[in-house]
Amino acid sequence: MRIVGDIYESNVFITDNALIVDAGANLEKLEKCLAGCKVGGVLLTHGHFDHTYFAMDYAQKYGVKIYASVKIEEYLREPKKNYSTDFDGMELKIDDFSNFVLLHGDGEFSAQNVKVKYFQLGGHSKSDMCFLVGDDLYVGDTIIGRGIGRMDLYGGNKQDMLESLKKISALSYKTMHSGHGEDLTKEMADKVIATYIRFLSR
Repeated sequence: MRIVGDIYESNVFITDNALIVDAGANLEKLEKCLAGCKVGGVLLTHGHFDHTYFAMDYAQKYGVKIYASVKIEEYLREPKKNYSTDFDGMELKIDDFSNFVLLHGDGEFSAQNVKVKYFQLGGHSKSDMCFLVGDDLYVGDTIIGRGIGRMDLYGGNKQDMLESLKKISALSYKTMHSGHGEDLTKEMADKVIATYIRFLSR
């Protein structure tokens, strides 16, 4: 299930197993979609505030952990790096990471008996990470629709983006869920990725 969030229309996803991916929608919107569900955890694809702003609210409400790249801590500690200073009254600054499970590199974990594979990415931010849950791949802003995420923000990097696209292209999944906009099938995503690999390899 996809919920369009309150900040920059970022996507929040609820997986079939009641994991929450990203945190840009207010808690009231989320509660309506999760009535009667036992939430297993919150997965954050990167540290920009339009994808993380309500994460602590979610975790507190449902009593779950927040899973994210170890590199997200830098972004969430500093509002200028997560870009929340651009919105009056919405500054995001987290100092207590006791409720986080900070992930290194690539690997796998279980949240409420749901197997999640994770892959460290980069290019849009240093904190980029994608999550594979069953046949669904959640890529945040690394890929957005028929394009890729911005590389001119703090921590963005052309070479890291290129390597991330190559890594994603090698993964097996059916549906790609981006941080903004509509889903892509694996076949559609492969075409987008191939185009941008050629472009970034020039």
